[in-house]
Amino acid sequence: MSLKVVTIVGARPQFIKAAAVSRAMLERPGEIREVMVHTGQHHDTNMSQVFFDELQIPAPSYQLSVSGGGHGAMTGRMLAGIEDVLLKERPDWVLVYGDTNSTLAGTLAAVKLHVPVAHVEAGLRSFNQHMPEEVNRVLCDRVSTLLLCPTQAAVDNLAREGREQGVHDVGDVMYDVALNYLDQAREKSRILERLGLTERGYALATCHRAENTDSADRLEAIFAALADIAEQLPVVLPLHPRTRMRLVEHGLEHYLRRLSVVEPLAFLDMVALEQAAKVILTDSGGVQKEAFFYQVPCITLRDETEWVETVELGGNRLVGASRQQIVSAWSHVMQSPGVVQGMPYGNGQASNLVVQALLGAC
Repeated sequence: MSLKVVTIVGARPQFIKAAAVSRAMLERPGEIREVMVHTGQHHDTNMSQVFFDELQIPAPSYQLSVSGGGHGAMTGRMLAGIEDVLLKERPDWVLVYGDTNSTLAGTLAAVKLHVPVAHVEAGLRSFNQHMPEEVNRVLCDRVSTLLLCPTQAAVDNLAREGREQGVHDVGDVMYDVALNYLDQAREKSRILERLGLTERGYALATCHRAENTDSADRLEAIFAALADIAEQLPVVLPLHPRTRMRLVEHGLEHYLRRLSVVEPLAFLDMVALEQAAKVILTDSGGVQKEAFFYQVPCITLRDETEWVETVELGGNRLVGASRQQIVSAWSHVMQSPGVVQGMPYGNGQASNLVVQALLGAC
C-alpha cells in the first residue's frame, strides 16, 4: 500500500516549492500518494491560481478558503479546517513548507492528532522574534518529525537547539524550480516587451513583510529610496495587495507615481523579470534566493536574513529600511555588481531527496 501524504499550502512561495516536490511524488506511482490542501491564505488569481496553472501543480483536493483577519483568527480557522481533513484522510505524513500561518496551522493540526510532520525549509533562523515568520518556523521545527533543511547552516541552527534526530540537508527545492523553469520563462514570457523594458535596464522591487508595511516610517523610507533610484533607473514594482493598502493608510501612495507599478505577477513573468534585472530590491526570502540563483545583485530591505549564504557569498546586501543605506547600496551595486561564489543550495535534486526521506522514514 502506498504512503499517503497530506500537503498543506496556502501562499505563493509554497505553491512554487510544492510544484517540484509534487512532481517528484508523481514520478513514484504506487509508492507515495499526495492529497493537497489549499488553505486559501493567498487566494486571488494573481497570487494563487496562476501558479497552479503555470507550474502544472495538481489541483488541490481541498480548498479551505481561509484568508484575511489577524494571525490568531486566520490560524485558528485554518487549524479547524485542516483537522477535519486529517480526520477524514488519515495520512501517514503531513508535509508543510516554510513559515506562514498555513505552515503553523498544518503542523499543529497534525501533531495534535499524532500524525508525523515533515517540514521543508526547516532550520532557517532570522533570530528576530518580532517576525511572525520566525515564530512560525521555530514552533514548527520544535514538533516536526522530519526536518528537511535547505542548507548546512540550517542544520547547524537545529543542532544548536538540540535537534539532530530526523534532520536532513536535502538542498533547496526552490533551486530545483529555478533550474526547471528558467528556460521556459525566457521562451514563454513577454513581460519585458509588455512593460517596454530592456535586459539589465531596470531595477525590480518587492515589499510585503509586516515589519516594513506595518511601520509608516520604514515604509516611507523604503519607498522614498525606490523613488530616488527611479530618477536614474526604472523601478518595476509588482505591488502586494497589503502593501498597497498600507501605503494608502499611511498617506504614502504618492511615491507610486514615480515607479512602474504592476499587479502581482504570474510565476514565469516574475522569473523573466528577475533574471533580466540590473538589480533586485526586496524583503522577500524567496526573491532573495531567486536573485542569487540567477546571479542578479540583490539588496535586501530587512535588518537580517535567513538566507545568510547569499550575503556571505557576495550576492546580497542587507540594508534595513534606511533610505540612505538603500540608495548607497544601489549606487555601489551599479559600480561594482560583484561575482557570486559557490552554490550552497544543493544540486537541483532536493525534491527527490524530500520524497526519499518520507519513504525512508515510514
